[in-house]
Amino acid sequence: MTHVTEGIVLREAKYKEADKILTVLTSDRGKLTVSARNSRKKGGGISAAAQLLVWSELTLSEYRGRWTLTDAATKTEFRSLRRDLDKLALGSYFAELTEVMVPEGQTAPEVLSLLLNALYALDSLDRPLPLVKAAFELRLLTLSGFAPALNGCALCGREPEEPVFHLREGVLHCRGCRLAGGISLPLSRGTLAAMRYITRCPAKRLFSFRMEEAALEQLAGVCEAFLLTQLERGFHTLDFYKQISGR
Repeated sequence: MTHVTEGIVLREAKYKEADKILTVLTSDRGKLTVSARNSRKKGGGISAAAQLLVWSELTLSEYRGRWTLTDAATKTEFRSLRRDLDKLALGSYFAELTEVMVPEGQTAPEVLSLLLNALYALDSLDRPLPLVKAAFELRLLTLSGFAPALNGCALCGREPEEPVFHLREGVLHCRGCRLAGGISLPLSRGTLAAMRYITRCPAKRLFSFRMEEAALEQLAGVCEAFLLTQLERGFHTLDFYKQISGR
């Protein structure tokens, strides 16, 4: 069976002498594992499309539950992103996060749109990298069933004058309202407003907000800590990004 779709490569692994095994997030079949034969040969017809973070039209062949890439036409390579090591490292982290959060074969149009918009922001928009990173992390968690509860204090129900965010429970509470166990981080009013915006705003406006540097630093720290707490794991791509960027 032959199937034509659009997709972006989330992971590539060398296989045999000239092949790759790709993890691809497609527009209509979700995440697929795809064999790309001869894709490591220079000048090969599918070599450009079989690279990490390339968005392409893909012709796939399925046999006994296994997919093979037989033809491809690249649509977006995010070339500016590839010329900046910090941006490329951050984009690779976004790809690894997406691969972890999307189950095999399950369609995820909102997640796919989020990833493409984030890569476009890195590639073409003059936005601070910590802002793009924090917005991507928190919005991805929200789309994946880990949305934080930010309407008011989880214990007294009031709007906190000194808001604090509980990482394990994913809830807001007042400084004086204590939740047992786990770690809570203080939030400025600007950070809380940004978190509310990220979880609720239209997808196309996700990266349009602005923050003072101190508040943005706090937002970046809280969103990363929340994600790592909820997923209970680390990411090699995140470690590499932080190592080279100094953040």
